[in-house]
Amino acid sequence: MDKTYEFVVNTHSRTGKAEMIWAQLEQVLAEAQVPYRVHITQYEHHATEIAAELTSSEEDVYLVVAGGDGTVNEVLNGIRDFSKVTFGYLPLGSANDFARGLGLTAEPEQILRAILSSTAEDVIDVGEVVCADMTRRFAISAGAGIDAAVCREALTSKLKVFLNRLHLGSLTYGLLTVIELFRAPFVTGQVTLDGGRRLEMKKSIFVAAMNFRCEGGGVPMAPHASATDGQLSACCVYGIPRLLCLFCFPFLIAGRHEGIRGFDVINTSQMHVVFDRPMVVHADGEDCGDQTDVTFRCIPGALRMPHLDLDVATR
Repeated sequence: MDKTYEFVVNTHSRTGKAEMIWAQLEQVLAEAQVPYRVHITQYEHHATEIAAELTSSEEDVYLVVAGGDGTVNEVLNGIRDFSKVTFGYLPLGSANDFARGLGLTAEPEQILRAILSSTAEDVIDVGEVVCADMTRRFAISAGAGIDAAVCREALTSKLKVFLNRLHLGSLTYGLLTVIELFRAPFVTGQVTLDGGRRLEMKKSIFVAAMNFRCEGGGVPMAPHASATDGQLSACCVYGIPRLLCLFCFPFLIAGRHEGIRGFDVINTSQMHVVFDRPMVVHADGEDCGDQTDVTFRCIPGALRMPHLDLDVATR
């Protein structure tokens, strides 16, 4: 019996342009004559509810997410049993860091055709944020400090909407980072990595737990991060004066910050951070509140995905 594809679709992605793209993708599905069902998200966290319902039985589920990085995160946090799920992805967002990390540079229609023709699977790691009052998974990155504050601001930013309309959405995070850099308080933090390694962070700017290389629309926080090595890449930035940090910002954007004093990038399976005052925490850009004690950890090989023939995907 042929598998039934369950599509979780956010038509509001890319400032609403995803709806038009999805209409084109449904034509591909009609031509392919494959069994499928469509679940359109209607409100915030609806994708989490849809994923929970679809994965609540003992049967295997072939989920395909059509949306942006936020939709991916919502679905990940709704999955009941990863071992029962094959997870496909059609990038319809503006930042598309998940697609970037997977190397999906083709158009959504080409990626869909590759998903439908796939006969093998790959596995990737998933991250998890654990705080006193919540646990949340992430696919791309999580963090605390300025980068998390920028993510919070971007969720309601009129600047992001404006830049998306100009097809310049990737500039949003960079501009908001410069603004946040001069208004955010610096705090003291203690980082404990696997094996008991410790790092004292005075004047903490941010810590980022990276599953993929890039976050924030392509910023390579951890240039050598891999989602298949069973580890996170911890990018810890601290002890740098604000003006000097602004000078270092272009090096971060270019992925050439490793080796600069105050920038530590360390591979670890787990990172526990304690701050002396609450810091904003995010998981894939989703707000996790203000926290003083947070753990970021890797769940190795948790997510099964269809193996895509890149020749097919880009043809």
